[in-house]
Amino acid sequence: MFRKIAVTGSSAVAGTAIRSIHEEYDSEFHFLSSRDCDLRNPEQTLAFFEKLKPDGIIHLAAVSGGIGLSLKHQGSMLRDNVFMNLNVMEAARKIGVTKLVMALTTGMYPPNAPLPLAEDTIHEGAPHGSNYGSSFAKRLVEPAIRGYREEYGLSVVGLIPNGIFGENDNFNFEDAPMLPALIRRFYENRNTTDEIVIWGDGTPLREYTYSRDVARAFLWTLHNYNDAQILNSGTTEELSIRDIALLIANHMGVDPMRIRFDTSKPNGVFRKGTDNSRFLKLSGFEYTPFAEGLRLTVEWFIDAYKNRPDQLRLYSKSKG
Repeated sequence: MFRKIAVTGSSAVAGTAIRSIHEEYDSEFHFLSSRDCDLRNPEQTLAFFEKLKPDGIIHLAAVSGGIGLSLKHQGSMLRDNVFMNLNVMEAARKIGVTKLVMALTTGMYPPNAPLPLAEDTIHEGAPHGSNYGSSFAKRLVEPAIRGYREEYGLSVVGLIPNGIFGENDNFNFEDAPMLPALIRRFYENRNTTDEIVIWGDGTPLREYTYSRDVARAFLWTLHNYNDAQILNSGTTEELSIRDIALLIANHMGVDPMRIRFDTSKPNGVFRKGTDNSRFLKLSGFEYTPFAEGLRLTVEWFIDAYKNRPDQLRLYSKSKG
């Protein structure tokens, strides 16, 4: 049992999901955001964790977003994510934490890797060109885990969630991931007759894991797993972008005939299904069906948009 658990990236979708269920665990939780500490700065990071003295850390903080953000900021996303990841690992090593859980991403897999994507293939080719900066930064976590375990004896492990969605997601048009951006676009256009345009032809397949499942997976890992082998931890339920759009339209009462797929825009990677068999064998995890998670997310968004708009993440992360 952990006395004090620190969660970085607590204002984003996975971090807020841990916050929503943390009272189920008999530990003192501290939820950290960029307002508390600049994790890109090694001195600030070490000083912060020295003062807090957690015995468990779940590191979720990252500079991330949709393809619009990645294409504009490949260099800074590589730099900032590498700095944050290594600074947290260094701080954990120096203060002697009992366990550190690091977050990776399925976006780091080579687009031509065999499917379903297995953890052993992350370095077998370059990541997709649309997000290579953040992807290479996340890939570096895997050898860092091995190195820090071997050289320093740090109990550090890594999880690879796939697409995350849920309450408190980023709904800003400029840099939001595809699914929350669609939720907002459908809602704001529900009472118009305008076309709702979606990039690509709608055929690419995506795996999305409900945020509370992601939260439970990270907490299970913190309490139960201690091996250098990184693990795919997301659901393997796949839906096409077209099917996701139709489900959202149905929840919003939007005529699906208003949806137009712009085939002049890129599709991105067609499919990136994951092999989560290692994680399932160890954890026996059960996932929320996508349709149920989407219903909960859409209902939360509509209620927040109407009654608590200040709680919605509609701001831009993009840099000048």
